[in-house]
Amino acid sequence: MRDNSPIRIKNYKNTVKIRNKNHIDKVYKKVSKDIGLFSKRDLFIAGMFLYWGEGTKTQEAMVTLTNTNPAMLKLYIKWLGLFNVRRKDLKVKLHLYSDMNINESVIFWSKELRIPINQFCKPYIKKSSLKSISYKKGFGKGTCSVIFGSKPLWEYIMFGLKYIGEVCNKEPRP
Repeated sequence: MRDNSPIRIKNYKNTVKIRNKNHIDKVYKKVSKDIGLFSKRDLFIAGMFLYWGEGTKTQEAMVTLTNTNPAMLKLYIKWLGLFNVRRKDLKVKLHLYSDMNINESVIFWSKELRIPINQFCKPYIKKSSLKSISYKKGFGKGTCSVIFGSKPLWEYIMFGLKYIGEVCNKEPRP
């Protein structure tokens, strides 16, 4: 009877919760110290790798990154700033689902990215339900593309990625 006590169970869950939080705080503190602050070069390289993984590489002259995570898109916009790209020169396109609140999503992205709504293209609305998506526990505000049209910048990035691929895949010298 003592083992099934609701108070004991609650105390146990709280103890585990505190232990987990302390562990997570310790790991976060360590990794924060190991990473430290980003220099311009760090941001440049991080942005290249971000673009390599998430950026559009097939649309010549369109420097575009698409994601559901606002933090990732904010980093991308900050990275574009290294190339003197201004927020006012960016376009935003959203991919949303028909059962979502479209206006709420547009306002959300506009505030998160600090880009005015007049720079948003008409959103693509998929005629399906958000409920049918297996990863719906994510951000829930659709998929956002931040777009900058520039052939010279697109070429620079593509050749930067080519260089990174070559350097990263070279065998170390004995």
